[in-house]
Amino acid sequence: MALAPARTKYRKSQKGSRAGNAKRGNTLAFGEFGLQSLTRGPMTGQQIEAARVTISRHLKRKGKLWIRVFPHKPITKKPAEVRQGQGKGPVEFYIAQIRPGAVLFELAGVPATTAKEAFRLADAKLPFHCRFIAREGAVV
Repeated sequence: MALAPARTKYRKSQKGSRAGNAKRGNTLAFGEFGLQSLTRGPMTGQQIEAARVTISRHLKRKGKLWIRVFPHKPITKKPAEVRQGQGKGPVEFYIAQIRPGAVLFELAGVPATTAKEAFRLADAKLPFHCRFIAREGAVV
C-alpha cells in the first residue's frame, strides 16, 4: 500500500506553486548521510516506498533510515474517455512536491561507502536527480 494521509481537511487541492528552493527540510536533521534532491518534481508514495525498500535491502537491516518526505498532496484524474465538464475527477494518488535542496532520506550507523551505494540505487527509483550529502565531521 502506497503512502497516503490518514485524514485530510479537504479531499481535493489545487495545483499550487512549484517554484523556489526548499526552505525547510534542506539540511541533515537525524542521520550522518542523506539523499538531497537537485531538481524539482512530484514524488508519489509508491516511489518513496520503492526507494525505501531498495535502501533497506542494500543495508541488510543494518543502520537506521529516516524518510524525510511524505505525500500530502492529492492528485485527481478523470477516467478514460469521459467528456469534459462534470467537475473535477476523483483522487487517484498522493504526491510529495519536492523542491531542489530537500533532503529525502537520511541514514546513520553504516559506513559511508555503503550509504553512498544505497542512495545511488535509490536515486535510480526517483523521478529527479539527487546527490549524496554527509554531515560535517562524518568520515566519508
